[in-house]
Amino acid sequence: MKVYEAEKIRNIALLGHGGSGKTTFCEAALYAAGVSNRMGKVEDGNTFSDFDKEEISRKTSINTTVIPVEWNGFKVNLIDTPGYFDFVGEVQASIKAAGGMVIFIDATGGIEVGTEKAWKIATDKKIPTFIAINKMDRENVDYDQIIADLRERFGKKVAPFQIPLGSEETFVGNVNVARMTAREYTGKDCVEKPIPDALQEQAQEMRELLMESVAESDEELLEKYFGGEAFTEEEIQVGLRKGVIGGEIVPVICASFVKNVGTHTLLDMLCDYSPSPADMPPKKGVNPKDDQEVERSLAPTEPFSAQVFKTVVDPFIGKISILKVISGKLTADMEVLNSNKGEKERIGSLFFLRGKNQLETKEVKAGDVAAVAKLQHTHTGDTLCSVSDPILFSGIELTEPQLYLAVEPKARGDEEKIGNGLQRLSEEDPSFSFERNAETKQTLIRGQGELHIKVITSKLKNKFGVEVELSDPVVPYRETIRGKADVQGKHKKQSGGRGQYGDVKMRFEPSDEEFVFEEVIFGGSVPKAYIPAVEKGIREAMVTGVLAGYPVVNFKAQLYDGSYHDVDSSEMAFKIAASLAFKKGLEEAKPVLLEPIVKVEVRVPEEYMGDVMGDMNKRRGRILGMEPQEDGSQKVTAEAPQSEMFKYAIDLRSMTQARGDFTMEFVRYEEVPANISDKVVEAARAAKEEQHS
Repeated sequence: MKVYEAEKIRNIALLGHGGSGKTTFCEAALYAAGVSNRMGKVEDGNTFSDFDKEEISRKTSINTTVIPVEWNGFKVNLIDTPGYFDFVGEVQASIKAAGGMVIFIDATGGIEVGTEKAWKIATDKKIPTFIAINKMDRENVDYDQIIADLRERFGKKVAPFQIPLGSEETFVGNVNVARMTAREYTGKDCVEKPIPDALQEQAQEMRELLMESVAESDEELLEKYFGGEAFTEEEIQVGLRKGVIGGEIVPVICASFVKNVGTHTLLDMLCDYSPSPADMPPKKGVNPKDDQEVERSLAPTEPFSAQVFKTVVDPFIGKISILKVISGKLTADMEVLNSNKGEKERIGSLFFLRGKNQLETKEVKAGDVAAVAKLQHTHTGDTLCSVSDPILFSGIELTEPQLYLAVEPKARGDEEKIGNGLQRLSEEDPSFSFERNAETKQTLIRGQGELHIKVITSKLKNKFGVEVELSDPVVPYRETIRGKADVQGKHKKQSGGRGQYGDVKMRFEPSDEEFVFEEVIFGGSVPKAYIPAVEKGIREAMVTGVLAGYPVVNFKAQLYDGSYHDVDSSEMAFKIAASLAFKKGLEEAKPVLLEPIVKVEVRVPEEYMGDVMGDMNKRRGRILGMEPQEDGSQKVTAEAPQSEMFKYAIDLRSMTQARGDFTMEFVRYEEVPANISDKVVEAARAAKEEQHS
């Protein structure tokens, strides 16, 4: 593949609800461009985009793939993203590389949740956007109604550029109202034809609306429009392009990509109206040496800089980093700096990726997307730059994963394999995280949803040969005391040889601090040398409480008396005496169980408020407040026990048809209600007995 200048490059992210046709469009584009001689199908598992074993078996996109298509002297980098919400991290990373966006709509479903989410990304990030209404050949499709719904939901900037030719099975093409021509598709190519008489009036009305948009893009054109003068083809092209890039016009096209109807038109429009990297403003970053703001443009004199937006980890090939070159150019054998890590990297083989196919190249110019193999220190989101002119770009904003599950190996001894596999997979997909909880002795995975975690565990098996089981996380309860106790702990052992003797009198009471040890001995009843051993004995004992064996917190231990033996006393004897006093004291001081409480912020459309609040009450949650948001949704703030929230991500999605989202953070420990406490204590004791049996 030849090297393209920025003006001839289009980086386009494909977004939309699952099953709306993003991957099929990539197949149709490659077929129309003559790269392939037949279109693959998602159902058959033979597409360029969905080549991963998981994607083929599940018949859905899981990973972002880059599909470069050479079209009429342009290079269009199609960035195919997953439509399923569990893989939102792939979408968020891809947006970093995109200059434009196409939102795909299934004509039989109309505006779905995935459409809304894609639109929110487009508006939040101010990305020039197109809408492709796909599957126009299906039954009961109402194109006019979909256009009306789009304009009502997203505003008057949504502008239909086409009228469908035919309907359902007879859908064969479209009328382009910008150029006032009709296109009929033959399956492989398309033929331009005059607009049918029956559609002339509708086409003229629609064109008039477009001409208003063209006029509003420029003062001179506005004067010309009001003067009744017709625009030239060039003025229309420039005006529409300006409107699209400025976000004032969102073109809508109609298509059936599985029949290759509308493919040529969409590719033409992406080349004509979407921004090239040269249309984008310089990219801002900071100099990592002094934190001063710097920026990079496409000027030929600018030093090299790039950002990695996707990592592919393969146990056989190794690691592949997919990046967008932001300034300068990247060549094979070049030494670059990873400014996130402060490490130098040597660029080995340099290539363009088309799905899994590698197209080798010697250089990549600013604005283009390429891939590099086997970088040592580089992960998704990292900046690569000139060693002598460093810059650091902002990272990728990823949604914090909120579904927690514990993972353990089916086979003993595979713990290390799990750790290594998860580490490698998190390089590929930074939208999940994992940690080893030393207290509960569990490895916890945090993912975006149930499917996300299932895919991760499936990859562990297929790529790293380790089978795992998923379970609910163990809740890290705590124990504390609500009363006071005054006890004696005495350890006395006489056996052959030297004996052991330690004797302490201690008071225990609640405290605001996690642990306070106090010594108020008068007259040396316990020698100073043994007092640290008493504190150590308490600290070691407080790891295991008397109720259910959980760590004990928020108490004060006061040593006020005791006795010792000149010969038999030792540090060990006093440590044991202190632990005996601790156990006795806690049992007498009204021990209670504490549970972790989390603060939850839930954002949902107004219509789901009742369900969400009712559900929160069922989880023993407390609503702290509600706050209307700019987009018309509501933010509910609540506190709830962590034990009730591990699978909230699944339930909230179900309650709100995936329209709700939330964040969660630990805030404090609170006493567990007696009825629940009894069950937890009973279960913990039963588990302990089982271990010992």
